[in-house]
Amino acid sequence: MSQQPLTIALSKGRILDDTLPLFAEAGIVPAEDIKKSRKLIFDTNHDHIKLVVIRATDVPTYVQYGAADIGVAGKDVLMEADSTGLYEPLDLNIATCRLMTAALKGAVIPEGRIKVASKFVGVTKRYFAQQGKQADIIKLYGGMELAPIMGLADLIVDIVDTGNTLKANGLEERDLIAPISSRLVVGKAAMKMKHRQIQPIIDKLAQAVERRR
Repeated sequence: MSQQPLTIALSKGRILDDTLPLFAEAGIVPAEDIKKSRKLIFDTNHDHIKLVVIRATDVPTYVQYGAADIGVAGKDVLMEADSTGLYEPLDLNIATCRLMTAALKGAVIPEGRIKVASKFVGVTKRYFAQQGKQADIIKLYGGMELAPIMGLADLIVDIVDTGNTLKANGLEERDLIAPISSRLVVGKAAMKMKHRQIQPIIDKLAQAVERRR
């Protein structure tokens, strides 16, 4: 019985560096060096499996709408996206970091309404609502550390790895919102239609993750 075609959406950048060795352990290898190519779609050592390499923030959308069957995306992206059409069967335990609030070192945060800068607008809104705090969310696309320095915001919400960038800019970590790592996601429709092909991939990746612990 011939295999149905499968498309796997991978996140560009740091996540990709960690994802490729994990997929290789699970027996899925691109037919050429992804990092040396400008292409976006890649054949693999399986005739029926293709890899697409896209921006991390687009992965949930591609999988949810069925353009890709499986994807790899950071938990931060999944928390921000509308993930109703997705299953999240596996924590790949790669590209780990933390989603934190941060402020200028020693800064006193106002009691009343506060200003918070972040690219994670949805997550930030929900977090401060749960804290019972009124927050005006200011959307920025990068250079978050500048917002408190320039008086644009009292706090920022951002991904923190080592914390060195915060320190270098006179900021300090405050509250942990969530630990972040990359997750395997599967479209609900794909899981229903192609379960016999997708489940073994999930199982092999789970074994690869377990071997690395």
